[in-house]
Amino acid sequence: MRRSGFGISVDVPTGWSATMVRRVVDGAEAADPGGRGTGERATGPTERTMPVVHVSSRPLPAAIGDFGSGLVEVMAPDDVFVALVEYGSDLAGTGLFERRGWPRLAPSQFSPARMQRALPGRSASQHFFSVGERAFCLYTVIGSHGRRMATVPRAAGVVRSLAVERAPVLRRRGVVV
Repeated sequence: MRRSGFGISVDVPTGWSATMVRRVVDGAEAADPGGRGTGERATGPTERTMPVVHVSSRPLPAAIGDFGSGLVEVMAPDDVFVALVEYGSDLAGTGLFERRGWPRLAPSQFSPARMQRALPGRSASQHFFSVGERAFCLYTVIGSHGRRMATVPRAAGVVRSLAVERAPVLRRRGVVV
């Protein structure tokens, strides 16, 4: 099933779970699957939040951190978790986000040392890059480092299906990126 929101789309494999959100800001709901949010309320500017996309081979908990806290701790050996976190068009092509184009996942890119925090058996990959004049971090966790030859191709398929609308196109529609 193809999921879209915030100018991002992804194919979600059958039986997998996915969410696309913008975090709550100053008590105002920032989730906007249609991608029309401006990050502003009638009272003036608020903190700017960016989209976060989660795709997982297991059900996603209601309370999940941007990089999978609340889920990665309970992953089984064959589970896969993919997070795409946007950082804003003002950072695209600069510093950490200088690399352009979608990363290609390979088993050699995964390591237990790349986990946000050490969890026995888990392995992760993290990539910072820019696509469509938008800056992103792709963080992928697999349930077992020893099973990476079997699980990374499943994660790579999800990543290959990701697409984004270019920042100038979204701005013309009034979407802040």
